[in-house]
Amino acid sequence: MRAIQLLLLSAVLGAMAGCKDEPKSQGTPPPPPPTVLPSANACAAGGGTVADAPSSAFFPRTVASYCVDAQSDVKSFGDKGKLGINSLCDTALDGGCEEYKKFGVSRTVIVRYVDGGGPGSVEIMLSQFKSDGAYTIFTNRLAAEIDPADAMAMKPLPAGAPGALGAMGTGKAYVWRGAYFLELTYSNDQETPEQMKKSSEVILTALAKDIGGKLPDDPAVPVSAKALPDAERLPNGVLYYPKDVMGVANAGAGAVGFYLRGTRRYRLVAAQREDAEQAKDAFRTLKARAGAMPVANLADDASFFVVPGVAGSPATEWVLARKGSLVVGIGDESFALKGDLPLDKQADVRLSKDDKIAKLRALLVK
Repeated sequence: MRAIQLLLLSAVLGAMAGCKDEPKSQGTPPPPPPTVLPSANACAAGGGTVADAPSSAFFPRTVASYCVDAQSDVKSFGDKGKLGINSLCDTALDGGCEEYKKFGVSRTVIVRYVDGGGPGSVEIMLSQFKSDGAYTIFTNRLAAEIDPADAMAMKPLPAGAPGALGAMGTGKAYVWRGAYFLELTYSNDQETPEQMKKSSEVILTALAKDIGGKLPDDPAVPVSAKALPDAERLPNGVLYYPKDVMGVANAGAGAVGFYLRGTRRYRLVAAQREDAEQAKDAFRTLKARAGAMPVANLADDASFFVVPGVAGSPATEWVLARKGSLVVGIGDESFALKGDLPLDKQADVRLSKDDKIAKLRALLVK
């Protein structure tokens, strides 16, 4: 008996020693709460309500077989919210919070919908931003790190109102309208990936249309994004910069579009300014590259230059022009280029310098 007691005491002391040696967490966010499966007939009573005065009119109680989860508290942050906007980082977002703050989030409300006939659920985050922040975060989610032509890229989604924009991926959807950015995330741990893809598309499309159609009617895109032509542009192929367009310090706001002509890819950059003097400043800043050369007989000002590649990405050639208060540039698509080949050996995927100049000339005579 005493031998058994000694063995038990040794095991306990060993476990305590092991715990003592384990490194302590250094600010790791708390784990998400356990998934709460909806009860049977969760929507039989018509679902819950959204007790958030600024946004309650946006959220229908029921959509298809789904309803507002009566067992889940509505969370609100920022202006007229239950918690301050900084609490969004601590209690709601598992990473990505700095992106929200960087683009000027002013309030967020989180609402959960459940399927009255099954285990599916949808978490919805509706965030309001200052200035062009909502459009910025929407385009960053779609084109900042993935080629819009990639098979895994999100596809366009009807957003419920003229001018509003939407995008759909497996289990995820986004909607932009004016100052609002809507995120919808589908969950169902009893489905296969293929089943999840199909069922999420149905309910996310329905919710996106319903809620997107109720958001305030202010759908105008920023003026620089509006300056990008629609022809040959890829779906969801816009990336907006509220400042430092193309990553160039002090260049100001602008938009980059992703385009395809046959097998050849290219990008366009547009920076619309209030007057010609401001456009001249933007033009000078963007063309300030080593080896930049003037291009004759193209708009008011024009220049050709090479942007060196970074972090293993290939260099790209650009032609930049200014006409009045608008600066427009055309360059190679780095997503399509092969880093181990010189540019002159990649004519199948890029436009030549002459093609770029001709494209800009055609755009600027309109």
